[in-house]
Amino acid sequence: MIELGMHTDNWRPLSGSFRAAAETAVKYGLKHLEFAAVHGQYFIQAMGYEPGISLQSNPRALKRYCDGLGLSISQIDGSFPFMGPEGSAFGVQYVQQSIRFAAELNCPMVDTVDGAFEIEGFTREEIFRITCDNYRQVLPWAEDYKVIINVEPHGPYTTDVEFMDRLFRHFDSEYLRLNFDTGNTFISGKEPLEYLKALRPYLTHCHIKDVSAGLAAAVRGEETGIACSEVPIGGGVNAANIQDCLAYLKATGWSGAISIECYGSDENIRKSVEFLRPLVD
Repeated sequence: MIELGMHTDNWRPLSGSFRAAAETAVKYGLKHLEFAAVHGQYFIQAMGYEPGISLQSNPRALKRYCDGLGLSISQIDGSFPFMGPEGSAFGVQYVQQSIRFAAELNCPMVDTVDGAFEIEGFTREEIFRITCDNYRQVLPWAEDYKVIINVEPHGPYTTDVEFMDRLFRHFDSEYLRLNFDTGNTFISGKEPLEYLKALRPYLTHCHIKDVSAGLAAAVRGEETGIACSEVPIGGGVNAANIQDCLAYLKATGWSGAISIECYGSDENIRKSVEFLRPLVD
């Protein structure tokens, strides 16, 4: 079955905390939370104005808090751009420590992405080789800790179906899988359902984003990702695609968690849940 959750990053534009996100999830009967990992310390997060979680914090205390609210962590967002040389220098250790933290939470997945732009001075073939080198360094951690590494369409490489299919086939690992994103595939100019169908065998988790009409008119086909939707899910021009994707997942018997990604105002979350619940129940 498909279960509703949400990303605490919805509260980042509002300078909200992890606790505010968790309390809203409980208010609207959601079962899952996803959060962004902070690799080190970030004073804004420490003051309660950012909803990510430091990997230096106590994961068992966090688990105890979430258990008390009846919430599970469906995925940790360890999304330092992973492709290219900076992915080698910083992304690898970021994901390795996210995997360790996830295991302490009984969280089954860690999310990874590329950056917003193609990396200057490198061919796509060179980027593919470096990407494979980077995933080769983190997959042993995934296998030892039994935590899946997901790849999310978010940039010029991951929104390319051929690049993604080649990556999954290269490793052929049950620990390298797909986090599908309805908003990023749409804003990149793709048809979300067609992208999903092409990579459905690898799917383990979803991000559900709508897109406002104004944003779509301004940047669709020119950009490859958005952090979260300004409008509630169902309130934008991507609503029909979201409906089609969820209907396809139900028809093909997919089970898993989907994270709502929209600005975390109470009205946005309420409308998003009201739109999505009939589609997944």
